[in-house]
Amino acid sequence: MFNIYNTLTRKKEEFVSIEKNKVKMYVCGPTVYDYFHLGNARSFIMSDIIRRYLEYKGYDVTFVMNLTDVDDKIIKKANTEEKSPQDIAEIYSKAFFEDIDKLRIKRATVNPKATEHIEEIVSLVSDLEQKGFAYNVEGDVFYDVSKFKGYGKLSGKNIADLESGARVEINESKKSPLDFSLWKKAKPDEPSWQSPWGNGRPGWHIECSAMSCKHLGESFDIHAGGNDLIFPHHENEIAQSEAATGKQFAKYWMHFGFLNIDNEKMSKSLGNFFTTREVLKVYSAGVIRLFFSQTHYAGPLNYSDSLLEASKKGLEKIENVVYRLNELLKSSSSTDNVNFDITPFNIAFEEAMDDDFNTSKATAVIFDFAKEVNRFLDINPKIGVETIEKLRLFLSRTAQDVLGIIDLSTQPAVQSNKTLEDKLIQLLIELRIQAKKDKNFSLSDKIRDELKELGITLQDSKDGTTYKVSEIL
Repeated sequence: MFNIYNTLTRKKEEFVSIEKNKVKMYVCGPTVYDYFHLGNARSFIMSDIIRRYLEYKGYDVTFVMNLTDVDDKIIKKANTEEKSPQDIAEIYSKAFFEDIDKLRIKRATVNPKATEHIEEIVSLVSDLEQKGFAYNVEGDVFYDVSKFKGYGKLSGKNIADLESGARVEINESKKSPLDFSLWKKAKPDEPSWQSPWGNGRPGWHIECSAMSCKHLGESFDIHAGGNDLIFPHHENEIAQSEAATGKQFAKYWMHFGFLNIDNEKMSKSLGNFFTTREVLKVYSAGVIRLFFSQTHYAGPLNYSDSLLEASKKGLEKIENVVYRLNELLKSSSSTDNVNFDITPFNIAFEEAMDDDFNTSKATAVIFDFAKEVNRFLDINPKIGVETIEKLRLFLSRTAQDVLGIIDLSTQPAVQSNKTLEDKLIQLLIELRIQAKKDKNFSLSDKIRDELKELGITLQDSKDGTTYKVSEIL
């Protein structure tokens, strides 16, 4: 059984797609006014892993991630840099795609832009107005929260409590402080479009409702985004969409935990952030993806250089195995195969991922596999092509295709400690062989005995000398 934790129901549920063997998934993408930071990257990478695993399970996935390309932040940045909002949106849209490609994030089926869906947005706002869920105040159109009975069902918030707290923007034009903008009246020197209410531009929440409906239909399987979007953004999306269609908007809601610095959420507003572009200059995409994968997507994660360094060392262990297998594949001519049972690792990996995409347990399976393969290769240095390919296939389907932490077609960026150890041990074996030829048996025995003390046992045979490494090394 394949389970997902659903924010809407606050429990794990068996995943059953609306349409058999197909999944429609919407993820809130960036507002393109700057380079995205590592906290944003966590949401993008984890949604990518979820999409990849759904494909691993055999689903045909339609994956939509929007770009918000008209917004107050974009206008503010344009004014600061003395550029047009359109130029700012174009610059940082291009940067977004460059950075997600570097992070090995698969391109979405569709990346809709708000400015390309004005017709759909205006149509949706008009529909809400006609049904009595929206009202026009001199060109500003607001959603009347009191008219939607299910408001608060995603976040668990109570309308009365929210009104008493009034923790929203105060606007005297609104009937209630909870009512939110669907259409904003045009202001001087701001982008605007024609509408039944006069020139203006869309509110943030209505953009996602219109774009998801356009590309996925009135009801779809999974809606995902950061925890900070649960309220008000996702709550408002539900209110708009379900009021307009009378149908359930999204069946499963998934939310990603914050990336913290000193236990405080990484964000641009707090100024405590690193852009993904900066971090990629120091750490590879594989290291960053492994760093995120080692914590469950819904939990908080603290950023630190020491944790990224630990992920870097961990990735090298997996890359060592890739390197060894690739090297063996180049030289192996044997068809004799010693059995290595991959079945337990396949089962463990799928059990982990089937349990609400538990990448933490899944990466532990990859590390266990790498450790066992190293032991196996130490004992069986000459294995056949069939076995090599079987071992590579497991890493290809899991660590590469699902987690995206390795690329089997490339060599490790840095020579690993294991590779260096192999070369040093081989050098000592060659010195010992030469010592034997020179009848210097005391030196030959000394090399053998001291290697054994280090946990390296030499094994002489008619075919030459091989070695086995114990846990000491």
